[in-house]
Amino acid sequence: MKFGFKQLIGLAIAGFIAGSVSAATLSDKDYREIKPAQSTEPGPKVEVIEFFWYGCPHCFDLEPTLKKWLEHKPADVTFRRVPAIFRQSWVPGAQTFYTLESMGELDRMHSKVFDAIHVERQPFNDMAAITAWMGKNGVDAKKFEDTAKSFAVSGKVQRAQQMSAAYQLTGVPALVVDGKYIALGNSFDGMLAILDQLIDRARTERAAAAKK
Repeated sequence: MKFGFKQLIGLAIAGFIAGSVSAATLSDKDYREIKPAQSTEPGPKVEVIEFFWYGCPHCFDLEPTLKKWLEHKPADVTFRRVPAIFRQSWVPGAQTFYTLESMGELDRMHSKVFDAIHVERQPFNDMAAITAWMGKNGVDAKKFEDTAKSFAVSGKVQRAQQMSAAYQLTGVPALVVDGKYIALGNSFDGMLAILDQLIDRARTERAAAAKK
């Protein structure tokens, strides 16, 4: 199908208006604002953070829906995961995440860790049990153990704990947009639809700030 120049301009305007209307339809029940807003990673892209815990059944259930969303993530959006830490028992999960990340094993093992806990019912209560499981699943157990104790991983775990408090989290999973908004919703699909709307809002806010 071919379009003339005027038709293309019309479609672009219609798309802009639709995006604006979509963002405008958000209500206070759709999101929670973080006050004060938290700083984002440097760069022009809108930042989305998923705060999660490996032991959380809702985080496990969200994974398939989130994976589909990530397959079509907008090009001007960056996405990263941060393991939330609400109590000391959550620290091993954060250590596991950052250790796998440091070893370059996160992409391969992230879903497998969720499955080990929620499908296989493996005991992931301490690093000794986690290290033993890693060794049985293709990860160098000695390297995993050493990396988990490293200064770099300890620093990232400490930072995750600080962020869990600073972002005023009340539970997980929590999807945060540009350090300002936490998407809510009555279902995972609903939460991700609201996430898209909040991304639109953040995109508009960034454009307005750039003009000042």
